[in-house]
Parts: sequence; C-alpha cells; structure tokens
Amino acid sequence: MSEAIDTNLPVRPPSLPVRITTSSARIVSKLVQEPLGLAGFVILGLLCIVAIIAPWLAPYEPNIQVLSDALQPPSAAHLAGTDEFGRDILSRLIYGTRITVQTVLSISLIVGPIGLLIGVVAGFFGGRTDALLMRATDIVLSFPSLILALAFAAALGAGLTTAIIAISLTAWPPIARLARAEALVVRNADYVAAAQLYGASPPRILFVYIAPMCIPSVIVRLTLNMAGIILTAASLGFLGLGAQPPAPEWGAMISNGRKFMLDYWWVAVMPGLAILISSLAFNIAGDALRDILDPRHARS
Repeated sequence: MSEAIDTNLPVRPPSLPVRITTSSARIVSKLVQEPLGLAGFVILGLLCIVAIIAPWLAPYEPNIQVLSDALQPPSAAHLAGTDEFGRDILSRLIYGTRITVQTVLSISLIVGPIGLLIGVVAGFFGGRTDALLMRATDIVLSFPSLILALAFAAALGAGLTTAIIAISLTAWPPIARLARAEALVVRNADYVAAAQLYGASPPRILFVYIAPMCIPSVIVRLTLNMAGIILTAASLGFLGLGAQPPAPEWGAMISNGRKFMLDYWWVAVMPGLAILISSLAFNIAGDALRDILDPRHARS
C-alpha cells in the first residue's frame, strides 16, 4: 500500500540563511582558485579595516595645520607628503577612507532595497504596473548619472549627506532593471506556481518566494556599481558639493591640489591613487562575484 502524501506541507525555495551560507562557501572556495578576485576582496577588506582603525593608524591628526611643513615632498616623516597647509596627506587619506566607506555602504543600503523592490514588483505583476515603473526607470536612465547627481546635489545643497542622497537617486535604475529580469524568470518557477495553488497572497509570493532569489544578482550588480559611485562621489567632492572642508574627502583633496600639480605633484596624485585603487578593487571583486555566481557568464 502506498503512503499518503501530505499536501499541507509548505512549498518554498531554500531559506535565505541557507542560500547565504551555501553561496558564501562557494564564493570562498572559488576565490582560492582566482588570485585576482581574491586580491580585490583583500583590498576591500583592508579599506574597511583602515576605516575602522583610522584614529590609531594615522600618524598625525588629519586637520592640524603646520604651516612650516607646507608642501613637503614624501619623506620618512610624511610618507605621502604634506599639503599647502602642512597637513599630513597620508593621515588625511586614511581618514578619508572612512568617508568613502560610509558613502559606499550608505548608498548600497539605499539603492539595493529600492531597486530590488521596484524591479520585483514590475516583474511579478507585469502589465500596467510594469510599464509605469519601467518608464520611470528609463527616464532616469536617459540622463547621464553624473549630470543628474550634480543637479540633485546642487538643488539639495552641499554636504556629505546630500551627496549620498543625490547619488542614490541616480543609482537605483540599473538595480531595478536587473531585479525585474530576474523576477520575470523566477515567477514562472514551479515552487511559485505551487505557492499560488496553495493560496499564497501576492505580497507573500513577492517577498518570500521571488525577492530572495534575486538578491545574489543584485549584490553582484551593486559591487560592480561601487566603482562608478566612488568616482561620482569624488566628482561631487571635487566640485565642492560633497563633504565640506576640512573633511578629508578624496575628491576635495584633488581639487585643492590641482593648482600645485606642476611643482608639488603629490598633493593631487596621492588621493587620485586612493580613488584608483578603491575603484579597481570593486571592479575586480564584482567581476569575480559575477563569474562565481553566474557560470554562464564565466563560460562566455
């Protein structure tokens, strides 16, 4: 005699903690075989550590002016030289890491959920909802992100908080389009159809069955976008619309040092190198994540 089948068992995809644990283990095992990707993650980890221990790591206070030491070249006393006010550039770069990490994390926490929500709602419901949300997304995408961020920052006023808001208002559309594409695929999965047959409400299907399956792709896209976000934030700082003096924001440091570029190159070059290394690390880490989580892309 065959056993009775319990038709009241809940139907759902693997839970988010299980997916995170499995994906993390796979990422770590793959990174061991990808030295370049591992290097990108190591650099990002070092940036976070530097941001945390900046007060203990910096050899000098970042805003203390010693005019007698103004525009000193790199030396044993000042490894990255000093600026026009005699401030140690290395110390300012170290403290500027805090501003960069804060900007990246804040924008990620804003853009990720907003883009994910808009994308999965558009992909799941389709029809007029999809058309309305995607047309709004296309309108934002039709403007260059830097120009749009400049417009928002100029309207909201200068400052780090307003720069974060301005960049966030321009950075969510790519996340939304990716989440929509993922939702269009996931909504046709068997477990979603089974959940609908069992009477699961649309919000439950959306947030329990579809959205969690889109998160890995969103994380990869966010990582790839961070390089552009760092450059946009530096551009706002360069134009005086980001963190205000005397905050050691890398873009503002380049702006202050550009007038000394010919004779005192280190004033502008050192923060430029910091931006270059950070952006490159995010690009490398994002490419590695994409190759690990999307084997089809790696094969292509």
